Amino acid sequence: MTTGAKSLSRAVMAGFLLLIFLSAWGVPNFAQQAPAQIRPVEVSSDGRVTFHFRDPNAKQVSLVLEGAKQPLPMQRPSQDSDQGVWSVSTDPLEPDYYGYSFLADGIALVDPANPLLKPNLFSLQNMVHVPGPPSLPWEVNDVPHGVIHHHFYHSRVVGDDRDFYVYTPPGYDFHRAQSYPVLYLLHGYSDDASAWVAVGRANVILDNLIAQGKAKPMIVVMPLGYGAPEIVGPDHASFANPAGFARNKAKFRDALFEEVMPAVAKAYRVLPGRNARAIAGLSMGGSESLFVGLNALDRFAWIGAFSSGLEGEDFDTEFPALDAKANSQLRLLWIACGQDDHLLASNEKMRDWLRARGVKFTWVETPGAHTWQVWRRNLANFAPLLFQRKLLSSSHLRSSF
Repeated sequence: MTTGAKSLSRAVMAGFLLLIFLSAWGVPNFAQQAPAQIRPVEVSSDGRVTFHFRDPNAKQVSLVLEGAKQPLPMQRPSQDSDQGVWSVSTDPLEPDYYGYSFLADGIALVDPANPLLKPNLFSLQNMVHVPGPPSLPWEVNDVPHGVIHHHFYHSRVVGDDRDFYVYTPPGYDFHRAQSYPVLYLLHGYSDDASAWVAVGRANVILDNLIAQGKAKPMIVVMPLGYGAPEIVGPDHASFANPAGFARNKAKFRDALFEEVMPAVAKAYRVLPGRNARAIAGLSMGGSESLFVGLNALDRFAWIGAFSSGLEGEDFDTEFPALDAKANSQLRLLWIACGQDDHLLASNEKMRDWLRARGVKFTWVETPGAHTWQVWRRNLANFAPLLFQRKLLSSSHLRSSF
């Protein structure tokens, strides 16, 4: 054996003896002490959902779940002092999509084990799907599917670069002469233009309703709802400023009329005229839908508002020309709000004001708070009423989902 080989042999033997020595004295095996893998969300067959979050150093962790009245405390097994995995299980949840995040010692955090995200300008969350039967309109079914188109443009009205989304129904063909009615569908405060697709599942809902013959095939345009982008600035300075929100609605209307609607009419086969045009939205978008639609009945015959952000509004100033004469122009004015929504009182004030003015409308109260679970159902009940020659009753649809 050469001198080099003897040295290598002695080194290997020394290393082997060192491992035996360390093992005998209880030095930890670092391979066995690797952090536990982060466990994904678990959804049971009865709708219970178990959430896991790993944070060995946290003193307190809670689950913030969409629709829950308060954060749910998470527990950490006493024997799990090294791994630090916190868990909580919910009561059975209704089939739907739920946004959630974790609150660790006061810090909001997302779930690194879940790639399904709920986009938002202020608070990014994850989403969990509690599956339901195919009859639920937001469940993907084996039906013909429409297409989502994403457009970008520079707004001269607002002075920034922005986007909007367009849903074309199954069978839409750019080369065919067939034209479609159009719904302008608006998002809420803190959302972006993708919200009705990424979170609201508007395209899936329309696919299913159209396939079932419950809704007319239609084009859906989903624009960015900020005419005054400063209202979503980092300091939230304009959030509670009535002048800021008034400016936001006025500039949004101008961008819609002068930029988005002409672009849609040029790029897509949309039917002309007010009877083939609807506008609806949730929260801030509901307020914008009422402001834009009710002050432009020459453009819109169908108007919907879901959980509208109407707090502190002066309706006489907001809708100066609105009275019973509007009934001959309105095909549908549909106002909905959840029974546990913090905006219910302001929506009731709008309801009472419309009654005093003699304006006909459909009032819908549903279970739920200011959540996407309410707004998905709103859209699923509202869309079948649009563009019908004979207006359907909304009462038989209200309890369907």
